[in-house]
Amino acid sequence: MALRQRVPGTFVFCTLILLSCAAAPLQAQAPRPANFLAEHYDVSASLDAIGQSISATAKIDFKAVEASSSVRVELHPNLIVKEVKGADGKALTFERDNQNPLMVVVQLPTPVATDGHVTLTYTYAGLLVNEENSPVPGVRAALINKDGAYLLLPARWFPLTNFPSNRYTATFRLNVPDIFAVAGTGKASAPSPMPGKNAVEGGRLLYTFECKNPAPHGTFVAGNLQLNPKQAEGIHVAVYAQRASSANAEEFAASVARSAIIFSDMFGPIPDPTFTLIQLPDGTLRDYAAPGVLLLSQRIWEPKSSDRTIARLVASQWWGIQVLPATPGDVWISDGLARYSEALYAEQNAGKEAGLRAVDEFAVGALMYEDAAPIAQAARLAPYSPDYRSVVMNKGAMLFHMLRAQMGDVAFKSALRDFYFQFAEKSARIEDFENLAERRAQAAAKPGQDPPNLRAFFAQWLNSTGVPEFSLEYVVYRTPKGFRVVGKIKQPLDTFRMPVDLRIDTEGNPEQKTIDVIGTESGFTVETFGRPKPGGIKVDPNNVILKGSTSLRARAAIARGEDLAEQGRFYDAVTQYQRALAIQPNRPLANFRMGEAFFYQKNYQAAANAFREALQTVPEPSEKWSEVWSHIYLGKIFDMLGQRERAVNEYSKAKQTNDDTGGAQQVAEGFLKKAYSEGGTSVATPAAGQTAKPTVAIPAPASGEKPVLKKPNPSQR
Repeated sequence: MALRQRVPGTFVFCTLILLSCAAAPLQAQAPRPANFLAEHYDVSASLDAIGQSISATAKIDFKAVEASSSVRVELHPNLIVKEVKGADGKALTFERDNQNPLMVVVQLPTPVATDGHVTLTYTYAGLLVNEENSPVPGVRAALINKDGAYLLLPARWFPLTNFPSNRYTATFRLNVPDIFAVAGTGKASAPSPMPGKNAVEGGRLLYTFECKNPAPHGTFVAGNLQLNPKQAEGIHVAVYAQRASSANAEEFAASVARSAIIFSDMFGPIPDPTFTLIQLPDGTLRDYAAPGVLLLSQRIWEPKSSDRTIARLVASQWWGIQVLPATPGDVWISDGLARYSEALYAEQNAGKEAGLRAVDEFAVGALMYEDAAPIAQAARLAPYSPDYRSVVMNKGAMLFHMLRAQMGDVAFKSALRDFYFQFAEKSARIEDFENLAERRAQAAAKPGQDPPNLRAFFAQWLNSTGVPEFSLEYVVYRTPKGFRVVGKIKQPLDTFRMPVDLRIDTEGNPEQKTIDVIGTESGFTVETFGRPKPGGIKVDPNNVILKGSTSLRARAAIARGEDLAEQGRFYDAVTQYQRALAIQPNRPLANFRMGEAFFYQKNYQAAANAFREALQTVPEPSEKWSEVWSHIYLGKIFDMLGQRERAVNEYSKAKQTNDDTGGAQQVAEGFLKKAYSEGGTSVATPAAGQTAKPTVAIPAPASGEKPVLKKPNPSQR
């Protein structure tokens, strides 16, 4: 007797429509190979907080990679070069490259032979006000204003060569208003007063930073920063933050130290395990890592909810500072591995389940823009853009997770350790890691056992787009000894090949078998003692493989909508939420986020409809917070419409949930006492997966202003 069951294929998603990029963004252009590399900098820069400008000189010692009579450097397009002088003090001819305005080309009087040296001094100035002409498209990588300044290395605020792969020593002298403190890369000496006093700015101070170890130095933050020196587990952590945000400096230091110790044990020690954690103003990147420096934006300045982000920044000291990518196309070995290190940290610090939750978030992030480019073609993507985070960081992290399953824990972690020791203080290519991983896998293979085919694995996952989406067809037969399951695993990628686990839950013990899935259809036969349970056959039950599914596709669409909403692009965000609902109808989080977007567009009826829809369906445990916040938003809508009694009813229902995610209970209590009004205060709602309570109130947006949405670490998707 045969028990027949057919499992329908899961939803096959429509091709994602990529957000159009600005015409030829600077980062997406393939740069010419550097003919000279900077070896040492002496940079003196004066920051004008009122004029929002910088004026600077940079004396640079170059080494010729090839014989050449021209020196090419990258410099922020807003910074105008006034003159370039040689070592003899004579002015040289220079120009901006017409094809790439990031590039400044200096003509030397005579060619310099390979390995020869030349010293040039650049004098330049310009405005650093917003993201206009930013070398990182759409991102304010450098900004100067009356409240402070930040100068991130990707801004190219001083002339760079071979970014992001070059190492150099440096001395930085920053002349700033005396109301600013400055923190950043290098060893700082005590600030010294500068002669003269400006009636508007007041006095000035000179900060000097010595960077004696070759590394990508040159990231600084200036402003009303308070130094909080801390010792945690024998590691020194200097925490710089505004006075109001300095109370939790000790918790931040403990988080940094915890990550540093775990990664030192896992990968090997770094030369100087001292760290500077700096609060970065909002309006730029959420986080950033520089040599010995970790930057965390004000909007995520909370040690518990940012613990994993801190871990990634600390991991970047290994993958991205000590081991640098050789080219912009090799960033998988830095940004992808630093992202996966979050999961390694979570697993070590909080257990296997915590690590798997991190991997689940990587999978969601990977599906957001997975088809934007293959990982090995990361140079096509603008760094820090949503598609870069999706492909390089999240899909890249998932690739390391899959590789770990292929190699086994011992061989995989040994490969990471070998990679660090072999390439510390050097640059590496993807091929270098591939070769090392293959050697480790072969060495770990048992006698008579074939090692995993990592060459095919890397070819498939690094050089191609597309992810499998598994479905099953099977028949269960009764046998004298039990049952036999005969079936097929199907997926849409013709070139796919990978060992895939299959688990069969039975009325007795479960059976598990590894199937070599090749192409779009692969057969299998599994003998079981107990009767298979209905719907009890699962492909990849431990979620080792990056794959599509209805739930993951819906979550990826919601995540894209959240990113768009944070940019104030509510119409586009709603489109993504609607797409999520088309994939997985009645998903409460999609309805909630849609209501939120309509609320900030002042479309109160549409918002109320969406929040009501969110309340009609039982949410997944990780999204249960959407219930309390739906009631709070409905209360705010009724307050805005002058229906106070109905508003009080919704706030009361919010209180009855006893859910305090994001400080919801305090918010509801506040609005019970005083009606919500536009321009009042509120606490930003959490994004999917957030459970930590925000510690600061965020002003509600004024008319026409986009909201400040506080997002947790998973939103680094």
